[in-house]
This record gives sequence, C-alpha cells and structure tokens, in this order.
Amino acid sequence: MSAAHPCAAPALRPADEIGRLYGEHHRWLLGWLRAKLGCPHQAADLAQDIFVRLLVHRLGSGFGDGSDAAAPREPRAYLVTVAGRLVANHFRRLSLERAWLDALATLPEAQLPSAEQHAMARQALHRLDAALAGLSDRARRAFLLSQIDGQDYARVAVALGVTERSVKRYMAQAFEAYILAVE
Repeated sequence: MSAAHPCAAPALRPADEIGRLYGEHHRWLLGWLRAKLGCPHQAADLAQDIFVRLLVHRLGSGFGDGSDAAAPREPRAYLVTVAGRLVANHFRRLSLERAWLDALATLPEAQLPSAEQHAMARQALHRLDAALAGLSDRARRAFLLSQIDGQDYARVAVALGVTERSVKRYMAQAFEAYILAVE
C-alpha cells in the first residue's frame, strides 16, 4: 500500500472544488456570457445556473473524492463547453417562444388561449424541446417532418435518405424521449 505524498494537497470536496472554480472563473464566464447574450441580467442568471448545475452534477458523481470524475484540466474550456450548451438551449427556447407567439398572432381574438392555457402550452413546448434536444439529428428531423410538417413515414424516409423502418425507429425514440420528459 502506498502512502500519500506528505506534500500533496488533500483532495477537495465537490462543493469546495466548485467553489474554487467559481471564485477563479465566475467573472470571466460572466463576461463571456454577456458577449454571447447581449444582456447582463440573462448572463448573470445563466452563469449562476451553470455553477448550480455543475455542483449538482459533481455531488452526484463524486467529484473531488478521488474517483474518476476529476477536476477539469482546462477549467475555462470546460466552462465554455457547458455554457455553450446552455446558451444554445436558451436561444432555442427563445426561438420556440417567438414561433409560438407568431402562431398566436394569427388567431382571431376569440380563439386566443387563456393565460393558463398559454402557460401550459409553453411548458409543453419546453418539455418537447428538451426531449428533442437529446435525440440524434435524424430522429429529431424525422419527428419534426412527421409531426410538424405532416409528412407520412414514406416521405420522411425519402427526405432523410433512410428506410421507412428507420423512420419508425426514430419516431419511437422521439415519442419515448417526450414521454420521459413529461413524467
């Protein structure tokens, strides 16, 4: 059994490691996010969300306890990767909300949903978006072509250059992802 080197720093607990990461890189990350988002308030919210997600993830994975989940060697590159995903999700949600509002603008006033129905529809759109984000590109495109554009599976197969059987498999994946996102 080998003893730890007497000069080696003790391993940090997950919360301490994320705290160090936050202290050393939060200001830089906030600037990066401001440049991407153009809004200091959204940047601050997203930066906070990033560190909360990292903390939750690291506490669950054993970060800092000597397990395989080691501290990132390139913390800024790591943060940019995580932040980039969240920024992409943010813009995708904005686009989705804009499309929803545009669709509502075409309805006669008598057919507009109530505030409660509007909120429920937005939540459903966000769940669907999250479910689709986890799919392969082909599965996502198959779902959108079928469910949004109204194409049958044969036409979807031609559009994607795959067999109809593959389209059925993609659709099953999409529906499964959505069901799991709703539960």
